[in-house]
Amino acid sequence: MEDQSDRVFRMRPLEKADLEVISPWFQDIEDLGRFDRTSRVPLNLAQTEDAWRDAFNPSGNSGKCWFVVQSESGEILGMSGLEAISPINRDAVIAMFVAKSARRLGLGIRATALLGDFAFRQLGLNRLTSYYRQDNTISRDLVERMGCQVEGVLRQAWYSDGTFHDMVVVGLLRQDWMDRRLTLAKELKPDTVVTFGSYGCPLWSWPPQVDKFD
Repeated sequence: MEDQSDRVFRMRPLEKADLEVISPWFQDIEDLGRFDRTSRVPLNLAQTEDAWRDAFNPSGNSGKCWFVVQSESGEILGMSGLEAISPINRDAVIAMFVAKSARRLGLGIRATALLGDFAFRQLGLNRLTSYYRQDNTISRDLVERMGCQVEGVLRQAWYSDGTFHDMVVVGLLRQDWMDRRLTLAKELKPDTVVTFGSYGCPLWSWPPQVDKFD
């Protein structure tokens, strides 16, 4: 990975060409079992493209909304997205993944917070749901910082490494997020920023690059 002084990261829509970078991430057996409940078999590029084909639906009606996080030089370091978006129930499932080379930079919490803002303030959603393997402390700590509340535990619902693990279900309501948002922004150091688009926007950055925000 490039020099760590590069501390401004961009979040932009996922493109099909990005799968060439993303596919090897999910060929890591350890990460596959820890972060993805639905698959245990590493996929080649063609299989990955097939698995993600709905995300590139030209009509935009797939119920999915995925982004990549990249450095200013264009290196893709992570991805975040909304799945199962329901315009009726105004909810979605939120997911985040950071490449091993970019962990501990604070990208995960900033990109997830930016996606939370997008879900609640741009799409008008009222609820986000997420799931994690009970022993996955990385995901646990992230959703706790977001203000998610544990809503249940599905016993032995996640099989990996020869073991049935419990799966934790968490939820975040819009009001939960608005109550937590300002405090989280103050907790995060401003020297690392994730922002939407090529040019960035103070109100659509995390932490927000303004003194006050709604």
